[in-house]
Amino acid sequence: MTIEQGSYESPIDRSVFDQFAARLAGDLPRPTVVETMTALLRQEIIDGAYGPGTRLPEESLSKRFRISRHSLREAMRLLVHERLLVHETHRGVRVRTVDVHDLGEIFAARRVVECAAVERASDDGAALAVVRAAVREGQQAAEAGVWATVGTADLHFHQAITALAGSSHLDELMRRLLAELRLALHVLADPRRFHEPYLERNDEIATLLERGDRTAAASALRTCLDDAERQLTAAVAA
Repeated sequence: MTIEQGSYESPIDRSVFDQFAARLAGDLPRPTVVETMTALLRQEIIDGAYGPGTRLPEESLSKRFRISRHSLREAMRLLVHERLLVHETHRGVRVRTVDVHDLGEIFAARRVVECAAVERASDDGAALAVVRAAVREGQQAAEAGVWATVGTADLHFHQAITALAGSSHLDELMRRLLAELRLALHVLADPRRFHEPYLERNDEIATLLERGDRTAAASALRTCLDDAERQLTAAVAA
């Protein structure tokens, strides 16, 4: 469910919280409640669950995930520092709105992280398979005509691109950047017009990586990022 404005409400769903905690842990010790809640809210922002200006009420979310309001407040505080949420005195917490300056910083960081990840990519077949899976995810969503999901698949593609570097630190940084970027995508009046050309371009980048041509893949990626920044900057400015 995507909510562009207003307040977010959801039924109790502790199972989502527990499943996300298990997936987040992987081979590491089980994360704390605050760590899990922070990562879960960040991922839901990436997936488009909350639009800019959406209020996140403590009572509703704490009941949904059956966690204490203290833990929820701490998670929200961390996301405020990540520039995804804003706290307004006497009004609570809302999802932040991204401006043109923010976009410039986001794309500057993405060029450094993603292009370097491509240039240094290993021949890890499993990592390349995740990149290809994200391409297919976008294509299938386009065939179904669900363009918001195409946008989510595109974010998954760029997360997979970063994962080629094999750095958990870069993966975490990229998750934060993409969550911020998702907030900008909500302003698009015509998501199909924006996302459709990148389906083919993502496929091209994936193919170049599969062939081992990292230089060409990095060049194609850099051009995509330049074009996307121009388009989104125009949309946000408008």
